[in-house]
Amino acid sequence: MLQQSTHAHQQKLASHFLSLHQRDSAFIIPNPWDVGTTHLLAQMGFEALATTSAGCAFFAGKKDNTLGRERILANAKELVEATTLPVSADLENGFGDSPEAVADTIRQAIDVGLVGGSIEDIDALAEKPLYSIELAAERIRAAREAIDKSGIPFVLTARAENFLIGRPDIRDTIERLQAFQEAGADVLYAPGLTTEADIKAVTQSVDRPVNVVMGLAGANYSQAELSAMGVKRISVGSALARAALGAIIRAGNEMIEHGRFEFAEHAVKYADISEMLD
Repeated sequence: MLQQSTHAHQQKLASHFLSLHQRDSAFIIPNPWDVGTTHLLAQMGFEALATTSAGCAFFAGKKDNTLGRERILANAKELVEATTLPVSADLENGFGDSPEAVADTIRQAIDVGLVGGSIEDIDALAEKPLYSIELAAERIRAAREAIDKSGIPFVLTARAENFLIGRPDIRDTIERLQAFQEAGADVLYAPGLTTEADIKAVTQSVDRPVNVVMGLAGANYSQAELSAMGVKRISVGSALARAALGAIIRAGNEMIEHGRFEFAEHAVKYADISEMLD
C-alpha cells in the first residue's frame, strides 16, 4: 500500500512537471545542489527544481563528471526528500556509453523519486566525446523504453552538447535533437546556444518543449525574451553554485589579501536565512 501511495504521488508530480512545459510562456527551473539550497529555492516560489551535477561535484570538492552514478543519485534522492516540488536530475551521459547503461540509470532515477532527468550525447571525459547520432538516439530510445516499462511517468530530456564542446554546428545540433525527439524524448536541450537565431532555429525545428540554459557566458536573455523565441523551460545549470563559490572566493581574497571583512555587509541576514529554513 505504501509503495502504491508513493507511486501515485510520483505520478502526480510527473504529470504536473510535464504540464509546466505546455504553457504559452517559459518557466524557470533553478538548480540547487543540496538540501539547504533546495529549501531556499522552494520557499521562494519556484514550481520545480533540477539538480546540477557540476554544483554537486564542486561542493564535494571534485570536478564535474567525476562523482559517478551512486553519488549523483544519492544527492538527487536527498533533494527529492527535501521538497514537495517536482525534481528533475542532471544524469550526465547516463553513466555509461551503452544504451543498457542509460536504461539502468533511468530505472534507478525513478526508484529514488525523480520525475525527470536529462541524458547527454557525449562522454565528457573522453578524448573524442561526441557520440554518433545513431548511438545517441539509441541511448534515448533505451531510456524511453525503461520509462514505459516502469509504468511511472518520467519527463525525459535529451541533450545535444555540440556547443559546449566547441563544435557550434547548429545543423548537426538540430539533426540530433530531431533524432532524440523521434526516439522518445519529452524535452529537448542544446546547452550553449547564445544567439537568438540559433535558439529560434531549434525551437522551430522540433515539436517538443525546448530547454535553454542561462548563466553561461555569451547570452543573457530574459524570461520574456526566451518565451518569445519559443522556449518552454529555462534552467541555470551550475550558475547558482558558481555564484555562491564566487562570493566565497571574493570574500576569501579580501581577507587574505587585505585583512578586511566588508564582504559581510552584503551577506544575507542570519535571521532571514533562519526564517526561511525554519
